[in-house]
Amino acid sequence: MLQIRAFSLEDELNSAWQPVFAKDPSLFPHLADFEKGQVLLSTMSEDAFQKASFLDQRLFTPDLQRQVVSWADTAAVPLPPLAKPHYIFHVGHVGSTLISRLLGELDQILALREPAILRQLAEVRVNRSSVINWSDEEQIERLDLVEKWLSRVFHSDQRVMIKASSFVSPLAKPLLATGGTALILFTSLERYLYTILAGGASKQEAAALADIRLLRLEQHCGEPLATKETLSLAGTAALGWLCEMVTLHDAHTQCPEAKVAWMDFDHFLSGPAGQLQWAARHFEQELSAEQALALVSGPIMTRYSKAPEYEYSASLREELLAEAAQIHADDIRQTLLWVDQLAQRFPQVAAARTIAGSRR
Repeated sequence: MLQIRAFSLEDELNSAWQPVFAKDPSLFPHLADFEKGQVLLSTMSEDAFQKASFLDQRLFTPDLQRQVVSWADTAAVPLPPLAKPHYIFHVGHVGSTLISRLLGELDQILALREPAILRQLAEVRVNRSSVINWSDEEQIERLDLVEKWLSRVFHSDQRVMIKASSFVSPLAKPLLATGGTALILFTSLERYLYTILAGGASKQEAAALADIRLLRLEQHCGEPLATKETLSLAGTAALGWLCEMVTLHDAHTQCPEAKVAWMDFDHFLSGPAGQLQWAARHFEQELSAEQALALVSGPIMTRYSKAPEYEYSASLREELLAEAAQIHADDIRQTLLWVDQLAQRFPQVAAARTIAGSRR
């Protein structure tokens, strides 16, 4: 779990931080230490939010001003009425950073990409550790409070849009239980497997997360499914898709008051201007055809969204996926058969397969 104590903080506490925190998001709740009851606040400008690919410890440079304050003091800061954030949830590696950057170009949207404090809360919810043994009610109280902290804006006509980490999917249901608007990004299982198997880092991530994803998936299905040691490379990759699709489908069906839409990333890439307009409308934003075309014709679409210093394109992506599909063809075929068998046993998996097929 991410912890404040993993970082060295040398700044003196600013005793006048509460009025700044109440005014706007320039004091950002970056991380929390739940055991010590502390919150790490970082100083962020509006431009810094727009540039940041991730709001986690990767932003921690010597130039980033930050300070530790108590959770109780932060919770006691009176905030003005705030609109509930919009959300982008996703299965991972399906263009969520790209689409959040495009939508974040709209003046009325303040895009927050992967706030680490939400991931910390998701880890508590999944792991149920003996050290942080909150009741369900206590978990919801803290989640509601953090959501309010993340809802602060720089301008009165802005609305926060949170692009969550895929690790935050377990929080989708409590976050949408009382309503709200969410866009869920996915791709077909086959295309997801090509994507994960095309990259060295993504394969390593899939292996590292196999245990927790098996745990989460088995919590949904109600019985053991496999062991990490019995899974092939493609089978390990498939866990990511299965885990997040089942979790997000459950959140959608269990939150009837929420306004939820699903978008296939490959469908987006086949007509990005129209799909971007559709996503903007879903978030109640006006975006003309001309504006959408200008955005998808601009530099955001030609750079790697997670690291804009690198060039990227849909054609390059297709080349990489085709190569992975060829190299791992046998493993992928066997993995798809395994998932089909799971779908016959578990309605949750069948529903995930159906929802992906119906929205392509």
